[in-house]
Amino acid sequence: MSMPTIAIVGRPNTGKSTIFNRIAGDRISIVEDTPGVTRDRIYAHAEWLGTTFSLIDTGGIDMGDEPFIKQITQQAEVAIDEADVIVFVVSVKEGITDADDKVAQILYRANKPVVLAVNKADNPELRQEIYDFYSLGFGDPYPISGVHGLGLGDLLDAAIKAFPDKSGEVKDDSIRFSLIGRPNVGKSSLVNALLGENRVIVSEIAGTTRDAIDTKFIADSTEYTMVDTAGIRKRGKVYENTERYSVMRAMKAIDNSDVVLFVLNAEEGIREQDKRVAGYAHEAGRGIIIVVNKWDTLKKNNQTLHDFEVHVREEFQYLAYAPIVFVSAKTHQRLKELPAMIKTVATNHTKRIKSSTLNEVIMDAIAMNPTPNDNGRRLRVYYATQVAIQPPTFVLFVNDPDLMHFSYERYLENQIREHFDFTGTPIHLIERHRK
Repeated sequence: MSMPTIAIVGRPNTGKSTIFNRIAGDRISIVEDTPGVTRDRIYAHAEWLGTTFSLIDTGGIDMGDEPFIKQITQQAEVAIDEADVIVFVVSVKEGITDADDKVAQILYRANKPVVLAVNKADNPELRQEIYDFYSLGFGDPYPISGVHGLGLGDLLDAAIKAFPDKSGEVKDDSIRFSLIGRPNVGKSSLVNALLGENRVIVSEIAGTTRDAIDTKFIADSTEYTMVDTAGIRKRGKVYENTERYSVMRAMKAIDNSDVVLFVLNAEEGIREQDKRVAGYAHEAGRGIIIVVNKWDTLKKNNQTLHDFEVHVREEFQYLAYAPIVFVSAKTHQRLKELPAMIKTVATNHTKRIKSSTLNEVIMDAIAMNPTPNDNGRRLRVYYATQVAIQPPTFVLFVNDPDLMHFSYERYLENQIREHFDFTGTPIHLIERHRK
């Protein structure tokens, strides 16, 4: 089941980024009292009263001709298109402006649920002025203060109530995977090549966003679902080829996948945008395979593959667990290996380890390399157990979580990986105080 999405939109300087940071629980967006300062959509996961959702921050929508306004408007329109619910932010201090009216016109056309947030209502006297905002036509306005967090609970209650009902969705047991990466790395060609490599296409099913199609196919008696990503959805929109939009599409694909194929272009090497996209997949805890495409275009010697792999490992040290495969969508080189590799990573992503076996490994690791000592206090690990999958997550009960140094946690993670096959999947270690 896909994760619902809330987009925060509005004209510049209404406090959208401050609200985003409050809901997301971190200062993710740049906050500055200058109109138009947020020029990228920012994407995060958030949770309210047990409901997890995706959250999009946008640059302001404005019809003027100031620098970046056209691009900001395009970014916001994309976010609206991706959202299940839209939070429309206005400011009680400025009242309804012409720009607010123009934003409202865009939202009418979006045909999505809209929750109206009247921001900067810190003063109780100002809260009496919210009734003017009924004229925008979006029902009850919610007075809030992004700076102080006032009223956000009621706002989120209303937004979550407007989420589409997905309780009737049929459980899908296929392995869901997607291809992500910056533009022009060959994702579309790989999609077409994978579906053309003697595969039996089962069906095309409606995806999680408008006009998105997820494609099912069978390989070696295993059913896979290729999650909508670049090359499958319709083309033609101006902003569809921008790097910022590729990040948004990557995030949606990641959220709806079990395994992510992170695609690099062998001709162009590694760019900063590659690191940004890969970081999203890693932070989301998805299984990851690094796919180096266009491998046929390079002039190679006996060291080429080794040197490229070393370079990838150096640039993506946090993806040390991810296997690397060198392919060519054009010649179909090594493409036959991908389905089996995806299946292996998906299996590892859902792997469970018995507590008794896990504790044997942890205690042996501690015996070989004793826990650190900090000012006379030594870390003690009493017990370990697995508490979740996708990704595999382990809780270590200790005498004081603050005594767990990052380097020792990494050592224990490496010991777990050495004894159990977690190729392709991140694993999480959580330290808790034993009460």
